[in-house]
Amino acid sequence: MIEPSFTQGTTAQALRFGLGGCWVISAPALEATATQLEAAARNAQHIEIDLGEIIALDTAGAWLIDRMRCAIKAHGGDVRLVGARREHDILLGAAHYRPFDVKPPVQGSLLVERLADVGETVADAGRDLYRGVSFLGEVMSALVRLILNPARMRSTSVVYHIDSFALRGLPIIALINFLVGCIVAQQGIFQLQRFGAATFAVDLIGILVLRELAVLLSSIMVAGRSGSAITAELGSMKMREEIGALRVMGLDPIEVLVVPRLLALLVALPLLTFVADMAAILGGMVVSITYGDFSMDVFFDRLQNAIKLNTFLVGLIKAPFMALVIAMISAMEGLAVKGSAESLGRCVTASVVKSIFMVIVVDGLFAMFFAAIQY
Repeated sequence: MIEPSFTQGTTAQALRFGLGGCWVISAPALEATATQLEAAARNAQHIEIDLGEIIALDTAGAWLIDRMRCAIKAHGGDVRLVGARREHDILLGAAHYRPFDVKPPVQGSLLVERLADVGETVADAGRDLYRGVSFLGEVMSALVRLILNPARMRSTSVVYHIDSFALRGLPIIALINFLVGCIVAQQGIFQLQRFGAATFAVDLIGILVLRELAVLLSSIMVAGRSGSAITAELGSMKMREEIGALRVMGLDPIEVLVVPRLLALLVALPLLTFVADMAAILGGMVVSITYGDFSMDVFFDRLQNAIKLNTFLVGLIKAPFMALVIAMISAMEGLAVKGSAESLGRCVTASVVKSIFMVIVVDGLFAMFFAAIQY
């Protein structure tokens, strides 16, 4: 390979450079030669660069030549490229050097920047709320259409997603709630036995698990497991333009993709909550018998006195609302995915974070509501 080189001369009108050799990326001296040529021509007013003797030229070489031309013009020089073969001329146009404007950093008050960040966050939350209400309207409209025309309901899809959300998520939900029941029982017995009230740990287990912990932990697990799956599935379909293809075929993506997942989650989460209740109480019973030396009769007697039907129903009442929140956020974030893998990852992360946050908010609102009506 002949290394890139240049010769320097003068004409009546301009400083003339003749380029030769192979101006390709595999040439070791390519960058150095281009830099030397740029330095030699920097202070000239009229420059002529002859490309007729170049043996080989690729994109890297064309880009360096054009970069040199732009640098000389930036210093007030006039540059003409002459003698280029047709294929080289096309390559020079395609590999055009484009400088990027770097904006100087804005110097401002740290307090103002933080307040601006807070304002942007509040504005984003308002936009998310608006999008959520609008999306909920679309989903309810599609659901009403399906109710009025049950033949359009995709029952197979609903059953498939119930299997995916409920049956396949059952082991991890049961295990986590069993362990949480064990922990609550152990800590309750340990803290209450110093007051001679260790048996009240059973009351703590029954009320805390049935009203709050089981449905909350189940919802958080569903948001992380099933909610992220919904976002990833819809986002991947959006990236591959499958959702656009559904619209071209005359199908409503909300009706085909979102409603079956929503209905499946509305069925799955109450079932998982019930299993979580039983698993957590079982864990509390095991620890109470082994660690607290309670008999089974004492445990079940205390449990029966501590809880009522409304204690059990509180958790089940919350579950469908939490399922609705998770399904709406997950589907909305999935349909908001753009055409890149980065956008998909960002939307999946946002889906999980927003779902868990809203699940906790909904749980808090229900706690205040039930306390207000003394239920």
